[in-house]
Amino acid sequence: MRHPARVRLKPLAEQVVVITGASSGIGLATARLAARRGARLVLASRNEAALKAVCEELQAQGREALYVVADVANEDDLRRVAGAALERFGGFDTWVNNAGVTIYGRVEDVGIADAKRLFETNFWGVFHGSRIAVEHLRERGGALINVGSDLSEHAVPLMGVYSASKHAVMGLTDALRVELERARAPVSVTLVRPSGIDTQIVPHAKNYMDEAPSLPPPVYAPQVVARAILHAAGHPTRDLFAGAAARVLATVTHFLPRTSDWILRRLVWGQLHSGRPRLAGPDGLHASAGGPPRERFGGPALVFRRSLYTTLARHPMAVRAAALLAGAALFAAFSARRRLSR
Repeated sequence: MRHPARVRLKPLAEQVVVITGASSGIGLATARLAARRGARLVLASRNEAALKAVCEELQAQGREALYVVADVANEDDLRRVAGAALERFGGFDTWVNNAGVTIYGRVEDVGIADAKRLFETNFWGVFHGSRIAVEHLRERGGALINVGSDLSEHAVPLMGVYSASKHAVMGLTDALRVELERARAPVSVTLVRPSGIDTQIVPHAKNYMDEAPSLPPPVYAPQVVARAILHAAGHPTRDLFAGAAARVLATVTHFLPRTSDWILRRLVWGQLHSGRPRLAGPDGLHASAGGPPRERFGGPALVFRRSLYTTLARHPMAVRAAALLAGAALFAAFSARRRLSR
C-alpha cells in the first residue's frame, strides 16, 4: 500500500500566507491574527481601499504585508497574487482560498447570470487558486486551505445556489487531497467548514427575498474560523469544523436525512427571515460592495466568540487523552461498585 508523504509545515511565524477575500469578515480576521503571530502576508480582494487600509494598519504594527487587487473569478488575477508573493517574499507557504459571495432566494427565482457569477467566485475561484497554489507548493511544501461551509455537506433552503457551490468546493478539495497524497506531494490540503458566522455575508448578499435575510443561530465570531484556519496552516489537518453547529448538522444530515429536511422546513426556514426591510446598500456579487475593512456585521444579538468543540478538534491528542481518562474513570467506578456489592 502506498502511504501519503508526511507533510511538515513551518511554524506560522516563519510563513508567508496568501489570503483571498482579505478585506472583510473571515479573511480580515485571519489576516490580523496571522500578523499578530508573526506571519508575512499577501492579501487579495476586489476592494482596494479596504486592502490598503488593512496593510497600513498591519505595517504600523511592524508587520510585513502587501496587497493585490484581484477578482478570484479571474485566473490571471490570482496568478498576479502568486507572482507578487514570489517577487516580494520568494514564495509562500500557505494559501487560503477564502473569498466568497452569497445569494438568498428560491432556486427557481435566482437569475442565471447571478447563479453563474456566484459559481465563478465560490467554485472557480477555489479551483484556480488551488491549482496555482499547488504548482508552487509541490516544490516548496506547505498548506492549501479551502474555506467551505456548514453547507458543504447539506443544503439550506433559500441558499440553494450557495449550498451547491460549497458542495462543489468540498468535492474538489477532497479529490485534490487524495491526488496529492497519491503523488506523495508535500502539501497539506484542508477544508475548513464554518457554521453561521457574523460577517458581511448578509449585507453583501444578492437578495431575492422581500425582506432582509437573517443568519440562523447559533452564530459565531469570525475569529473562531480564523483560529481554525491558522491551526491548519501549521498542522496538517484533513478537515475542521468551525463551530459545533456545523458538525451537528453534518452528522444529522448523514444519518437522519429526512429529520434534517424536517428541521430545515419547519425551523430553519423561519430563521432565515429577519422581518426587517431589505438592506439598501449595494450587494457584492458582481463587484465589490466597497466599504471599510470590517470583520463583523453585528446583526445577531448573540454571537459566540469561541467554540469549545473547535478548540478540542484542533487538539485531537487531548481529546483522545480525555476519552481514555473518562473511560478509565468509568471502569474504576464500575469495578469499585462491583466490589462493594459482593
